[in-house]
Amino acid sequence: MAPKTRAKEVSINWRNRCAKIVFMAVFVVHSALATWAAPTRKEVLAAMKTATDFMMNTVSTRGGFVQKYSLDLKEKYGELKARDSMIWVEPPGTPTVGLMLIEAHRTTNDAQYLEYADRVAGALIWGQLPSGGWHYFIDFDMEGVQKYYDEFLSQSWGWEEYYHYYGNGTFDDDTTASATRFLLRLYATTLDPKYKSPLLKALDFTLDAQYPNGAWPQRYPLSREFRHHGHPDYTSFYTFNDGVISNNVGALVEAYEKLGDKKYWEAARRGMDFYILSQLPSPQTGWAQQYGFDMKPAWARSQEMNAVSSGQTFQNVRDLMNFYRVTGDRRYLEPIPKAIRWLETARIPETNRPGGYTQFYELGSNRPVYQRREGTPPDFLWVKTYDAAGVYPLGVRFELDVSGLEREFQQVRSLSPLQARSEYERSRTYTHPRIQRPDPLADYRVLARDADEIRQLIESLDERGGWVVETQMSDREDFINNPPHRFKAYDTGTYVTRMYRLINYLNSLKP
Repeated sequence: MAPKTRAKEVSINWRNRCAKIVFMAVFVVHSALATWAAPTRKEVLAAMKTATDFMMNTVSTRGGFVQKYSLDLKEKYGELKARDSMIWVEPPGTPTVGLMLIEAHRTTNDAQYLEYADRVAGALIWGQLPSGGWHYFIDFDMEGVQKYYDEFLSQSWGWEEYYHYYGNGTFDDDTTASATRFLLRLYATTLDPKYKSPLLKALDFTLDAQYPNGAWPQRYPLSREFRHHGHPDYTSFYTFNDGVISNNVGALVEAYEKLGDKKYWEAARRGMDFYILSQLPSPQTGWAQQYGFDMKPAWARSQEMNAVSSGQTFQNVRDLMNFYRVTGDRRYLEPIPKAIRWLETARIPETNRPGGYTQFYELGSNRPVYQRREGTPPDFLWVKTYDAAGVYPLGVRFELDVSGLEREFQQVRSLSPLQARSEYERSRTYTHPRIQRPDPLADYRVLARDADEIRQLIESLDERGGWVVETQMSDREDFINNPPHRFKAYDTGTYVTRMYRLINYLNSLKP
């Protein structure tokens, strides 16, 4: 071949290769931009529908949910392994999904979400107890529940709330309150009378269970027959722990706002007045997790001592600030300075262990107090100790942002009653999932600048339409010494939280 011809061919080939390179580069960039462009409303709506159809039509049991599912849907878990015939009421369970579905309908105006919410309501109404409340779970095969307790739950060390089947309702862990709030919002949305009767029954249950001093027991109707470790049955005690009083107050305030009956408002105020009544005297001006009928801190589960609780005190301060926003009544701010001062004195000096606080402080001495386990399950004892080495690991040392709490208090205290109420009204427009012990002021709104995250959520749906996560369950026989069971799962809390993010992204697109 002549040199000129060869040179021309080389030049053409080089130009062709360059053109291909440029084309591929443009294609890759265009594809990336298309993939990671801000999701459109249509894309978000499609993802929401896909995820919800999968959860409601493939995962749920008669409209209800447990908390975690293995990918083959053969293993199901609430706080512990569940039977196939069970759904969980305790968040993040069935009412948690229902509350989100109502919000999805409000945002999209898609009637399918209300149809699914009706299915959720049907499951909860089926499992509502004659008293009006709910147990942690609903079992559509009630004949097998006692056997499940005898052979499984009562042998699950560390879950003492499941050692006995009381047959009554529980306010623990937002169980009855979350179901009540769901029915309340569904009725307020639809005005369908079929929801009104179970709703009023649930609210009456909450009113009936309230003590004259404003507190609530953990369970109701009262039962005192199950003693443990030398302590009386704690389920009838005045209980702050795990949100018993705060969740009931929240449900009653919302009931008053939506139904207009003043008896709900009066009961909510009595509940918050118990915060003032039960603050411990100086110098330990905090709160206990629960109180006996003598108004002294009482022992609950074997690891929950009759002591001043730093975590409960921190939460009660936040509850009081929030209720000032609700009411504009400065009485609810008065206990706070003393409580913050106690929290400041309760901080443990820096050691080689992380964290500045422990959960419990001994009455009188204010010394940090712990529990050490002796023996092996089920034959064991908890022994009180002042040495943090080798003790019960949950909540031994943790951080509390007391400085941040003080700053928030100063900001809230500076608000006039009118300003406080205005702040509360603004907070009511926030869309947020209530996932087990929620921060009452948490704002989970996702704004337009979070488009990359929303794109990732859309693209991460699997071929069935679910979100797969890595999760774990504690070993029921000895979760202190045995490793947890780790597995991939469809997780109800993850589904709800991601749906709220998609919902809020849609809201951010609105003018």
